[in-house]
Amino acid sequence: QGPVCTNLGLKPGQRLTVKGKIAPNAKSFVMNLGKDATLLGLHFNPRFDAHGDVNTIVCNSKKVEEWGAEHRETVFPFQKGGTAEITFGVNQNDVTVHLPGHQFTFPNRLNLSVFDYFDTQGDFTLQSLSWE
Repeated sequence: QGPVCTNLGLKPGQRLTVKGKIAPNAKSFVMNLGKDATLLGLHFNPRFDAHGDVNTIVCNSKKVEEWGAEHRETVFPFQKGGTAEITFGVNQNDVTVHLPGHQFTFPNRLNLSVFDYFDTQGDFTLQSLSWE
């Protein structure tokens, strides 16, 4: 478990940019964005080789203990031992995930009006966090 941020106050029209280093022997890492640890609007989980997925980004939402349907992206711009920069753009109805050379959106299934919570887990070391 990496750093946990609370009271972010991210609203539609704002962006959160995360920079960090991926472990040389990485299997997967996670970034969670939501209201708190129990209400996750976006669970972002790049998997190098975990849970039966290879080089796949799995996204989901979580309401208390209940996970939603998994969404998979096959574009995988991450390298073991490399650095990563990911920007999450908060919109009214979804979150746009900006990756190097690729972007996709994930619906705001919990209808969160504000994203206050962010954490990282797994084989990723957070170097900087910025929002605008």
